[in-house]
Amino acid sequence: MLCGILLLSLVSILLPAALLAADLAVGDMAPVFQAKDDAGKLWKSSEVVGDKILVVYFYPAAMTGGCTKQACAFRDDRTELLDLGAQVVGLSGDEVKGLQYFKLAHNLNFALLADPDGSIATAFGVPLRDGGAIKRTVDGKEVTLTRGVTSARWTFIIDKTGKIAYKDTQVDAEGDSKEVMSSIGCMAARL
Repeated sequence: MLCGILLLSLVSILLPAALLAADLAVGDMAPVFQAKDDAGKLWKSSEVVGDKILVVYFYPAAMTGGCTKQACAFRDDRTELLDLGAQVVGLSGDEVKGLQYFKLAHNLNFALLADPDGSIATAFGVPLRDGGAIKRTVDGKEVTLTRGVTSARWTFIIDKTGKIAYKDTQVDAEGDSKEVMSSIGCMAARL
């Protein structure tokens, strides 16, 4: 018995974090999480779940092509999403300051959350790779956006009971918002 425990401990130390990540499926309880938002304030999923449908989308890096298209689509569809009873949050490995630049540059109207160590992505089973930094121009000034990790682009819908109602691991960045709205509509039709 002791050998089994020691072996399991040794295996968990040696396996990369990506292999130990959760493997969430539709119907599973979603992780409860909290993170700093783009204003530097603590945002908590527990304050939304139970009251609204929560759309959680992970994206690789703020101010990059696909991520900007995805965020702007959620921005443009915000009213329709709110009418469906949904709140959207975007998560990346970017630092808070980078999220502030991203929000400002594209007039984003929903919370962006910082997950620089990838702990939230890991709790959702989202694959990670190394972080990095990019330079962009915001309001005529060159800025550097730094991220601790780079996550895969995955989207989840958490229903009001806290369960995963939808999971997309092959996200079309530009079409993600429309796909999410369609899925929420289907969820409502089943009730």
